[in-house]
Amino acid sequence: MHPEVVAKAEDARAAAAVLAAVSTEAKNRALRLIAGALKEQSGKIIEANARDLEEYRQSPGYSKALDDRLLLNEERIAGAADGLLEIAALDDPIGEVTGATLRPSGLQVGQVRTPMGVVGIIYEARPNVTVDAAGLTLKSGNAVILRGGSEALQSNICLVRIIQEQLREAGLPEAAVQLIEDIDRAAARTLMRLTGLVDLLIPRGGPALIKTVLENATIPVIQTGAGNCHLYVDEGAAKEMAVEIAFNAKVQRPGVCNAIETLLIHEAAAEEILPAALERLAQAGVELRGCPRARRFHEAVQEAVEEDWGNEYLEMILAVKVVDSFDEAVAHINRYGTMHSEAIVTADYERARLFLSRVDAAAVYVNASTRFTDGAEFGLGAEMGISTQKLHVRGPMGLKALTSLKYIVYGSGQIR
Repeated sequence: MHPEVVAKAEDARAAAAVLAAVSTEAKNRALRLIAGALKEQSGKIIEANARDLEEYRQSPGYSKALDDRLLLNEERIAGAADGLLEIAALDDPIGEVTGATLRPSGLQVGQVRTPMGVVGIIYEARPNVTVDAAGLTLKSGNAVILRGGSEALQSNICLVRIIQEQLREAGLPEAAVQLIEDIDRAAARTLMRLTGLVDLLIPRGGPALIKTVLENATIPVIQTGAGNCHLYVDEGAAKEMAVEIAFNAKVQRPGVCNAIETLLIHEAAAEEILPAALERLAQAGVELRGCPRARRFHEAVQEAVEEDWGNEYLEMILAVKVVDSFDEAVAHINRYGTMHSEAIVTADYERARLFLSRVDAAAVYVNASTRFTDGAEFGLGAEMGISTQKLHVRGPMGLKALTSLKYIVYGSGQIR
């Protein structure tokens, strides 16, 4: 067992016991203080982030997509701070009583929403996750142990120190938000196995990270999967809408999990829509890989191989396939998709309804970009990740996803 991790988990356990009884007003004040401090100290954060970026850009594993996810600037810091203010404005789920009933015995039986306790999160790059996780766990009455990637270490250290300073200012335990600074794998393995100290573990990153956590953890894990997302353009779809959605879903920010990796189009729509869509994507610098029929519509489309259909590129690459039918499109998505986000562009109400019911994913869209699969866009303030599993929670994980229910029973002397 890694001593730093065990010690921080014990401190987090004590902090969680305090947070469970903290008032909504006190939690909201802390969130507002943290938001203000992030904006005031943005220069310090950007300086730390620049050190991370400089070191990462010299590393052998450098990729442009990860570079984008690692970057912090004034706009992104302000966005993270505003996310905390949105969380503060949300209803507090803790203490919410649901499903109260009066039993024949005279007992009043209900359920009350309670914090999970201590939440661990193992994640790569994206230091904005540090802020989101701290805000959501604080508002939901949980302590959090953060284990970020080595490429964002200086950024995360700076952010957590600012957060802890404001927790002290608010009179809350600073151990409620902790960062494991040791980037050795032994530290991560210890976090995965702290039964009795950590109540829930959330991995957030690539397939290799998630696989490692699932194979090694002895505590409950919520799986946040990869995003091999699709856009299907149906027969009779509006050309302008289809082209615009395809472009946005791929190009607006290609290095994130809700960007599309495959464009499917009905053969009856291909002649009208595909040349314009492919031209716009190619002009933006997207590398196109397509089936033989798709390749006929633009000279820039290279030959796709089998692995292209299941690949989460996270960069400016898009697979393109012409399908014979709606059924073929749905079958393709359910075979190669990762149950993250899937979309259809269609003018047919019945096709839209069937797509929503038959496609197995956490978020399914009709006539909209998959880029909206995001906690803030869904009104959650922020997110701990996007769950692609089906137990407990699915999709963007907000405040309620970090709570549990316990039964509360009122009696007047009943015995059984």
